[in-house]
Amino acid sequence: MTVDRSTEILTNEQAPTALVPELEHRPGRWIANWDAENKEQWEAAGRSIAKRNLYWSIFAEFLGFVVWQLWSIVVVQLPAAGFKFDTNQIFWLISIPSLVGATLRIPYTFMVPRFGGRNWTIVSAMLLLIPTAGLALCVSNPGTPFGVMLLVAGLAGFGGGNFASSMANITFFYPAREKGWALGLNAAGGNLGAAIAQLVVPIAVTLLAAGTVNLPMAGLIWIPLILLAAFGAWKYMNNLTSAKGDVAGSIAALKEPHLWIMAFLYIGTFGSFIGFSGVFPKLIKDYFPAFSALHLGAVALSLAFLGPLVGSLARPYGGRMADRMGGARMTVTAFAAMAIITLTMIWTLPLKNFWLFLVLFLFLFTASGFGNGATYRMIPVIFATSSRAARSGVSAASTARLASSSLGLISAIGAYGGFVIPQVLNASSASGSYTPAFYGFVGAYVLMLIVCWVCYLRKANRNSMGHI
Repeated sequence: MTVDRSTEILTNEQAPTALVPELEHRPGRWIANWDAENKEQWEAAGRSIAKRNLYWSIFAEFLGFVVWQLWSIVVVQLPAAGFKFDTNQIFWLISIPSLVGATLRIPYTFMVPRFGGRNWTIVSAMLLLIPTAGLALCVSNPGTPFGVMLLVAGLAGFGGGNFASSMANITFFYPAREKGWALGLNAAGGNLGAAIAQLVVPIAVTLLAAGTVNLPMAGLIWIPLILLAAFGAWKYMNNLTSAKGDVAGSIAALKEPHLWIMAFLYIGTFGSFIGFSGVFPKLIKDYFPAFSALHLGAVALSLAFLGPLVGSLARPYGGRMADRMGGARMTVTAFAAMAIITLTMIWTLPLKNFWLFLVLFLFLFTASGFGNGATYRMIPVIFATSSRAARSGVSAASTARLASSSLGLISAIGAYGGFVIPQVLNASSASGSYTPAFYGFVGAYVLMLIVCWVCYLRKANRNSMGHI
């Protein structure tokens, strides 16, 4: 065992070392004696180490979201590349990465305590090479069977799982007083991957291909960045011996009614964000086919990146407003806005105005991002004040662990919205129109608004639950 003398906190002449644990750097970039809550250790060495791990975590998670969203962009270009898939098959290619990614978020949550944050970031980054290389191979041959395409699209779910392990890792590095900001940066940085993918891929496969459609580029262009992320994690990130899993906390969280209520609400906010991120390029293509001429299709599809971009940027502001005015109040506001915006979009579709359609969808993404921040803010407050554990007098530390476990589970359940929304639109397309699906989304937002109001805003509940 070796000790990195540059990370010592106090010398013997300054104070007793027992007061401030000395960080021990062990082989494999493991760090022992990490205590982010110790201000002396944090200011002397902890902050710089945590920042370095955060930055590389954001980069790796960013690429995870990129890979997670690749098929949502590629599918609208498949006909131009000679593929003959029907609408049902196209929607399955869009939705299967979300289904797999949401499911993987559950086991990914426990990988950091099992293998170490740095080690798992290396592995999870390298796993992204499989769906990117697989995509490049599949789309290079129009004769690729649909079953093979669906399997490779499902592997893009590796990128969706990265969010859970990345968030779990960073939460161990930061003290409670700075955890919210660090996790917010980590989440926003990852979410931006969906926006950047939708900006870059249409240009890479069309405008950079000299008038042809070079679909393999959609996967190949990310491989160097994935290798860089894996190298950066190997070279600069750390594992913490203090990172411990909480399987018991997750089991206990599943017994809390509030977990299921909040998961339902989060399907409406984050599920809408990731679901509409997946289908937005196809909706543009289907509603405005005239843009397919003279490369305007690539330009229009690239504009789809603005949706996930504004949704990502709105998320921290939703959390900030929730801190000031209450998460439940802001979540109700978000659902009301989403319902009104969706109705307006439905009623203005006959105008066939692309720019109006785009602006309304940007408002919808903004409202969903705002709701993401507000809903996530509600969870720790609810579990600290109103859960069964809190009412039975369990310690604050125990309710905090319960809330942490619930955050991971709720993020996984909410991600299933990325599967539900494309499949609802798929079912609606059988009638020859997406309009019934959008009316269904309006009804869902109204129902979620009512559930949030009844459970967390009614006068009786306000009196017992406080400022949620």
